[in-house]
Amino acid sequence: MAKTGEIAAFALGEKKTAMVNLPAQFVTSSTADMKGQKYSDLVDYADNSEKTSDLNNESITDLIDLKEQFSKRGYANRNSAVTETHPIFGSDKLNYDNHDVSVLRKDLDEAQKHGNNIHELAFSIRGDWLVKNNLYDPETRMIDQNKLKHAEQEVAKTLINKGFNLPLGEDENDVVWFGVIHQDTDHLNMHLWFAKKSQETRPEMIKQEGKYKGQPIGVIPLELIEQAKRQFRKQLMSSQELRRHQEILKGVGGFKQEIVEAAPENLLNDRHAKAIKQIYDALPQDMKGRWQVGNAHLTAGKGKMAQANQLTNQLLDNLFDKEFKPEYEGFKSLAQEYDVINIEDQGVMHKRQHKWSENKEDELRKRLANQLYKHLAQIEDTSINDIDQQMSELLNYVKKRNKNGNTDKTKVSSSPQGKNLVSKSLINHVNPNSKHIGNQMPVRGGSFNKISRLWRQDISAETNAERQFLKNQKKVEQEKAQEAYESQISREV
Repeated sequence: MAKTGEIAAFALGEKKTAMVNLPAQFVTSSTADMKGQKYSDLVDYADNSEKTSDLNNESITDLIDLKEQFSKRGYANRNSAVTETHPIFGSDKLNYDNHDVSVLRKDLDEAQKHGNNIHELAFSIRGDWLVKNNLYDPETRMIDQNKLKHAEQEVAKTLINKGFNLPLGEDENDVVWFGVIHQDTDHLNMHLWFAKKSQETRPEMIKQEGKYKGQPIGVIPLELIEQAKRQFRKQLMSSQELRRHQEILKGVGGFKQEIVEAAPENLLNDRHAKAIKQIYDALPQDMKGRWQVGNAHLTAGKGKMAQANQLTNQLLDNLFDKEFKPEYEGFKSLAQEYDVINIEDQGVMHKRQHKWSENKEDELRKRLANQLYKHLAQIEDTSINDIDQQMSELLNYVKKRNKNGNTDKTKVSSSPQGKNLVSKSLINHVNPNSKHIGNQMPVRGGSFNKISRLWRQDISAETNAERQFLKNQKKVEQEKAQEAYESQISREV
């Protein structure tokens, strides 16, 4: 970041840095005491007229209805901000007045006196992202500060209540926090400071060993900080940008589901019989029942599963190049489109960092491989050895039926879809307890029939579980929306 010497003169056209950064740090009370620093001095740093301005606070797209402003607790517009002279905000107000600032200073000094850490997090937001989400107009230099502050209020709740082993405060009045928007650099910076007020005595919140034994825990886990960044971005995205994200994710999930559900019929046919037998032969028999890809990639060259994994990966390559070519290409294309969004949001990735699309493809391949291994493990050793001969006889039976004048079946099977239907029909008509199909073809085993049936059952169960989960999630969201609406109506009344 660089000082601009102006208010809201944010850089535009940047491509390699993250849209939203969230560095975090904390200072112990003993360190501050030793240096003669007071937590309340941070209020002076925050409330700096060279860094802040309330004169450029305005919604960029939709001017909020006056009635709505009055109905929202803590909502300050530009006119009301005149009497609330400080740009500092907290949990219940978007602009503090002199009394609020006085109480804030006392609470911060109390937190320091009781030996608690002061935590600081700073959202650094690129101008491009602000413009894209209708939060900043570079011509007028207007910023939708109210929307930004509301988003930070929600993030503060997450960090304070979930950033440690227990909620930081022992009740809702036991935490002091405040924030401010600084506009004097090439990126917009939103600072957030918070601390526990009363003395920390809970063992779960105190270091139990090492150099800092007896002091309050200070480090917020990285995954929680990443969650806070995602929450912040999502709350501030424009409806258009949010829909774009949702449509891509929905498309990726749809292609994945199509591939998973159609995998049994497309894998378990004569074209792949030899490859599946090679995979079975490569699987370590002393691990039967525990065949899994695990944390390794299918292409990894180490471990007992390495050869089987590599053969399975080759089989999937073949499947994606033929039977699932349009679905696979659609899956990859949309996933790579989401990579572009991630780079826009998070900056250029490190060399060893995997892209989102690569992780999603790895998940898909592992899921298909583990499903195949699971059902191969349920097949008797004697029957799997007959797969290639069994499938050869099935193919000969198809040719014989077509030759005897079954022209309708021949026409259907000329297309890839038709071939899949024929394979599925044959698999379904194999009787594992019989030596014949109809009156003509002997069968030496029901391996493919059994694998296909069990696999389809598993996929059906997984799909139903996923649908039920999404149904429950939708119900929860609807209930939350209804509660929020009822709460708003009750306040207006």
